[in-house]
Amino acid sequence: MSSSDAHHSELGAFLKARRGELTPAEVGLPGSAGRRRVKGLRREEVALLASISPDYYTRLEQGRRQASEPVLDALARVLRLDDGERAYMFELSGRDAARPRRRIPQKVQPQLRRLLDDLSTTPGVVLGRRTDILAWNPLAAALFTDFARIPEAQRNFVRLVFREPAIRALYPDWEWVAQTSLAQLRMEAARDPDDPRLAALVGELSLQDPDFRRWWGAHRVAVQGSGTKVLHHPVVGRLTLDWSFLTCADDPDQQLITLTAEPGTASHDRLRILASWTARSADDPAADR
Repeated sequence: MSSSDAHHSELGAFLKARRGELTPAEVGLPGSAGRRRVKGLRREEVALLASISPDYYTRLEQGRRQASEPVLDALARVLRLDDGERAYMFELSGRDAARPRRRIPQKVQPQLRRLLDDLSTTPGVVLGRRTDILAWNPLAAALFTDFARIPEAQRNFVRLVFREPAIRALYPDWEWVAQTSLAQLRMEAARDPDDPRLAALVGELSLQDPDFRRWWGAHRVAVQGSGTKVLHHPVVGRLTLDWSFLTCADDPDQQLITLTAEPGTASHDRLRILASWTARSADDPAADR
């Protein structure tokens, strides 16, 4: 056996040992009924969390495939490797173990925050990379959901569309909305294919939601700057709202999404009623602080 083959074999054994030490609960996977036939995570679970195919991962464990650096980074994250274990895995793969560049966490730009504060009768949300929700105003919280109750790490529009029952119930055409948001997320993946948080999001939703898994596999993409949403709100009823993006000049990865209704329509009146109801009932105006 050549030195390269020996390293590939050792890498496979190392990966198998590490996944055997993790439980589904530790990586945020739902529990499964009945007894599991393998200790720790299954191969297909590791593959989905790392956003690679099960066949690709199987060949890595069998020593029949050399991994790219982005794949190794994803596996290091999924398997919870420390710095030493990560360096060892890269060494076995013959790759440079230099740490990946750290992405600075996004914070809403001050000018977008001021715009949100001034929109008293217009719902507004600021989305960042991978559709993370960075900020919102009280009317947006009244329209969609109380974003403040959602842990910051889980405030992501695509995740909420697929996993939040209250938001799913808002859309009579939920399937179309879900597929469109997923297609936009795939555009994000094309712009930054090495983003570990995006890979983690895709892996999580692929495991937890069969619709997401099927539609993500279709590889559809979409870019939209405006459109119309139909919502059935539990307080004011049916709303037909036009939405549009305003991109921040200082950070093009931040976009303010506003939703408005045509004056003179029932939706316009209902949105004003919701704004009035929100102003009367809001206890804390700092909805995203």
